[in-house]
Amino acid sequence: MKKTELKSLMDSLTIEEKIGQLVQLSGEFYNASDISLGPQRKLGITQRTVDLSGSVLNVASADSIHRLQEQHLAQKGHPIPLLFMSDIVYGYKTVYPIPLGMGSSWDPELIRKAYENTAEEAYAGGQQVAFAPMVDLVHDARWGRVLESTGEDPHLNSRFADAMVSGFQSQLKDGKGIVSCVKHFAAYGAVEGGREYNSADMSLSNLFQNYLPSYHAAVKAGAKMMMSSLTTLNGVPGTADKWLLQDVLRKKWGFDGIVISDYASIFELTQHGFAADDQDAAYKALNAGVDIDMKSPCYANGLKPLLEEGHLSEDKIDAAVWRVLSLKNELGLFEDPFRGSSTALEKKNLLTPAKRELARQVSRESMVLLKNDSAILPLKANDHKKVALIGPYADEQAMLGLWAVHGDTKDTVTIKTGITEYLNDDQLSVAKGTDIIRDADFLTHSGMGPELAAKVISSPAVEQANHDAAIKAAKVADVIIFAGGEHTLQSGEAGSRTNLRLPANQQQLLDELAALGKPVISIILSGRPLVLTDVVADSSAVIEAWFPGIEGGHALADILFGTYNPSARLSMSMPYVESQTPIYYNHLSTGRPEQASQHVGRFVSRYTDAPTDPLFPFGYGLSYGTVVYHEPSIDRQTLTRDSAVTVTLAVENTADIDRTETVQLYLHDVVASVVQPVKKLIDFKRLTIGARKTVQVSFTVKADDLGFYDRAGEYVIEPGLFRLMVGPSSNQTQSVEFRLEN
Repeated sequence: MKKTELKSLMDSLTIEEKIGQLVQLSGEFYNASDISLGPQRKLGITQRTVDLSGSVLNVASADSIHRLQEQHLAQKGHPIPLLFMSDIVYGYKTVYPIPLGMGSSWDPELIRKAYENTAEEAYAGGQQVAFAPMVDLVHDARWGRVLESTGEDPHLNSRFADAMVSGFQSQLKDGKGIVSCVKHFAAYGAVEGGREYNSADMSLSNLFQNYLPSYHAAVKAGAKMMMSSLTTLNGVPGTADKWLLQDVLRKKWGFDGIVISDYASIFELTQHGFAADDQDAAYKALNAGVDIDMKSPCYANGLKPLLEEGHLSEDKIDAAVWRVLSLKNELGLFEDPFRGSSTALEKKNLLTPAKRELARQVSRESMVLLKNDSAILPLKANDHKKVALIGPYADEQAMLGLWAVHGDTKDTVTIKTGITEYLNDDQLSVAKGTDIIRDADFLTHSGMGPELAAKVISSPAVEQANHDAAIKAAKVADVIIFAGGEHTLQSGEAGSRTNLRLPANQQQLLDELAALGKPVISIILSGRPLVLTDVVADSSAVIEAWFPGIEGGHALADILFGTYNPSARLSMSMPYVESQTPIYYNHLSTGRPEQASQHVGRFVSRYTDAPTDPLFPFGYGLSYGTVVYHEPSIDRQTLTRDSAVTVTLAVENTADIDRTETVQLYLHDVVASVVQPVKKLIDFKRLTIGARKTVQVSFTVKADDLGFYDRAGEYVIEPGLFRLMVGPSSNQTQSVEFRLEN
C-alpha cells in the first residue's frame, strides 16, 4: 500500500478503531491455541475491543493464524490485518542453546545464522514479530532471566544484539523474515537482589557505560520494535519513563519503530504506585511513548475517556497508530495478511537436517569445558573401557529450558542417544540414579499441579531402585559420566533463587560416585551460572552445557569423544559461593584492593570467609591441548586523537590437535575523572590454530575506543595513561601501556 493510501486509511478510522490498533490480546480471546506463559487476568474489556484489536500474542502454527486472521478480516467496517507476535527467544521448532550459552560461544556470526534460520521457521508458521533478543546485561546469577541474556559484558552483549537482530530481520527486504522486538528497555537485568520484577537504581554513568550499549547496538542494527521494562529504573517504571523512551531512545538514538509494553505492565503502573488508576496509567504510558498495550485493559478502556475529557490529544494516538499501521504495511499484510505462511511451508522449513546440523554446531560452541584434570577428556571410543552414564539428565529429553515455548522436547536428542553413536552396548551402561529434583513444594509453587508433581517425583521405592542401579553400574565402570543440573522450572522468568547449587539429591549421588575413586566427568545443565564448588571437587572433568537445545545430546558426545575440541568461554562469571553475587569481572577500582594495597591483612576489600574472586571468571574456558600466549608488543607509546595504536602477539598451539582460541583484549584507563573498571573488554578475535602452529594476532585501538560515560551520561575521552591487557580470559592477561595526548 502506498503511503498516501495508508494515510487515507488511517484518517477514515474511528477513534475506537484507532485505539484498537494499540491493543494486544492473547489467543484465548479468539478461541485460538494460546501458549502464553504469563498470568491469566480477566481484563474487563468488551467484545468490541477484541474485534478491533491490532495484534495477537503467542498464537502458534500457520493453521491457527490463518483461521484467526480470516475470522478477523471477515468483520464489517475497516478490518485491518492482525499482527502476530510471539516469544521466539532462542529458536522456534529448531531450539538452540539458551542465550547465555550462545554468549559463551563468542561467535556472533554463527548466532546470526541461527537467528536467520529461526526467522525462516517462524515465518513459515505465520509469526511476524519475535520478542527477542533480550539484551539485558546481567551480574546476578540469582536472577532466573540470566537464561535469556548473553552475559555480563556490554561489548560482548552489543555484538550479539547486533547479530540476533540482523539474523531475525535479514530477509525482511525479500518479504520474509520476522521483526525483532528488543527487550527489556532498560536495565531490567539490574534488579536488586536478583529478585524478579524488583527495582533497579544506578548512576547515569553506570547506565550508559554498561546497561544501554546493547540496546543501542540493537537500534543501530535496525530493530523495528522495543519492549519497555516491567520494572522501575531510578524510581520510574520503564513503561512510563518519558526520559528513557523519548529523550534517549527516540531523540538521542533516532529510533522510529514501535514501543510495546511488557505483559500487563501498563496496568501494573498502579501496583507500582506510579498511577492512580487504569486511566491514569494509560495516560502516563502513552505520553511516555508506549504505542501498544500488551494484555491490559488500560488503553482499551482509558484512552477514549482521556481524549473526550481533554487530557489527551488525538495527535498522540495518531502517532502511535501510524507506527503500527506502517509496520503492517512494511510487512505487506494489506496485500497478503498471511505473508505466505502455510502448512506446506512449515513442512518444508521446520526442523530440516541442515537446521539441526546448525543447532548441533551452536550447542558445541556453547558448552564450556571448566575442568579437565590429567587430560581425562577426550574419551577414546575404541579403547574398550566401560562407561557408566549416570544421572537424571542421562536419558532426559527436557533439555530446552523454560523459554523455548514453541519447541517440543520430543525432538530433543538425549545424552544417551548421542553417546551411543560412539560406544556400543557392551561399553555403555545407563542409570538415572535420582530425580532431577525431589522438592514437591517447589514444583507446586512453580506452576506444576500436585498431580503432575507427583509424576515427576519418584516414589521412595523407585528412587531407591534408581540409586542402587546407578551405584551398581558405577562400580563396574572404568569411567563415570554424571549428567545433572537444574530442573527447567528452576530458572527463567520468575525463577529467582538464593540456593544456586545442584538439588541436594543430585549432589548426594555425585558425592557417592566420587567416593568410588574412579574418574568422574560431570555434565551440568542449567539456565544460570551455578555454584559448582562441590561439583568441581568431586569431578575429574566438568562441562557446563547450559540448556543445550534439541541437538544437545549429539553436541555433548562430540565433545566427550573429541570429534569437536571445546572452544566456549564463559560470558558470565561463575561464583564460588552464592553470597558473592552479584559478581562480575569489570568492577570499579577500589582504594583498598585485595592485592597491591598499601594496607595488609584485614583492611582490604575482601571476604573473610570466602575468596573474593569467582570460581570461574568471565572469558574462562578450556580446550583440549595446550596453548601459549607470547608477550605482546605495541607499535607506539603515545596516541593522538587522529591516530591509532596496534598491539600484536603470537599465540602458539603446542599440542597435536587443532583448536579454536578466543583472544580477548581489555582496557584500563589508569586515571579518569570518573573511576573506571579494573578492566573492560573492548575487542576479541576468535580464530582457529592448527596443531603445532603459531598465529600472529593484532588489535587496533583508536582514541574513540578509550572513552567512558561521565556522571551526566555523556561520552568523554580524557588524555592520560592507558593499559591494554590481552589474553585467553579476563583473569589471565599480559599488559602493555601507552599514553593518549591532547
